[in-house]
Amino acid sequence: MSIRAAARRPWCSLLTRRFSSSSSAAVDSLILRSLKDHYHEISRMTPPPKVNPPSPFSIVKGALDRDGPVLCGAYKDEEISISVMRLSNIVPPGADDGDDSINQLFLHVDVSKPSRAESLHFLCGLYPDALGIHSVCLRPKVDPNAASASSKSKAVSKYQGRVFQELDQKLRDAFHIFIEARGVNEKLFPFLQAWLYVKDHRNLMRWFKSVGTFINEQKSA
Repeated sequence: MSIRAAARRPWCSLLTRRFSSSSSAAVDSLILRSLKDHYHEISRMTPPPKVNPPSPFSIVKGALDRDGPVLCGAYKDEEISISVMRLSNIVPPGADDGDDSINQLFLHVDVSKPSRAESLHFLCGLYPDALGIHSVCLRPKVDPNAASASSKSKAVSKYQGRVFQELDQKLRDAFHIFIEARGVNEKLFPFLQAWLYVKDHRNLMRWFKSVGTFINEQKSA
């Protein structure tokens, strides 16, 4: 390895020197101690105050333990479902977004009718004080518990309509009124922000525990 290459990866040579003469058991013990310390540190973090979702939404059962819709609700004969993710889960690592990665959420909002095989899908950006629409399209209804790869590919390959910002201003305003009438607005932010914290906290705790279990079983073997 050249000097320049070594400088780019100083931790490689450092770890090699530190552990080249160490036994596998000692390395496993070091990992387990570190995982345990982090686990206890995270477990002592104070969760945010409990926030209930605003009307007309309720929490989808089991949403904390899987990907998919977080909230569901109804408007007249329509069903509404909302999935959420943070901007920080979308932008490339190291991108300079300031507080946007924390204070901007992305919502996938599906509005469906019993008589229709398609749902009206909105991709929205949600801030503490505002909600903006990025795109609107019709796509086949997808059952999150039994979605096939073919149905997903059909939803992606179908014509998605014009870019939202290229639509007439009156039409864009009308779409905002449409989803706001169904309860999709900035009032969702406090609940979804707190919900994501709890989900991330639970996933991190589960990760520390599952990796520790794997290392411990390997050590015992």
